[in-house]
Amino acid sequence: MKILMVCLGNICRSPLAHGILKQKALDQQLNWVVESAGTGDWHIGEAPDHRAIAVAKKYGIDISSQRAQHFKPQFFAEYDLIFVMDRQNYADVCAQAIDKSDLNKVKLFLGDDIVPDPYFDDNLFDPVFQMIDQRCAEVMASFIKSKK
Repeated sequence: MKILMVCLGNICRSPLAHGILKQKALDQQLNWVVESAGTGDWHIGEAPDHRAIAVAKKYGIDISSQRAQHFKPQFFAEYDLIFVMDRQNYADVCAQAIDKSDLNKVKLFLGDDIVPDPYFDDNLFDPVFQMIDQRCAEVMASFIKSKK
């Protein structure tokens, strides 16, 4: 399974989702590839936001080695599933799709809801971590159940 997490700058939400799901896959001894990208290109090559690194570390996950990358259309061919954090990310990613099979890979991470961007509010990092962690647990449980 190859999963890509996408947010705006690839420094807050998607690195958290990347790190959390990757850790859950490792814990289940699954050989998943989990990565992240941003629809904006201004943080390419940068580490995640220090607050995202800190909240992940608080819960035992190290995301400090991740580096931001810009979403590219070739990612549709590389990944089985592309989770986006909000509706604008969804629109931006879908706009780069070549065909219906590309579009079918793109899903809002929280279904009908969005993951709020904590960038401008320090107090949101912990609740956003919890929200992402819960959804990653659901994704993992759903996958494991489907394999039984």
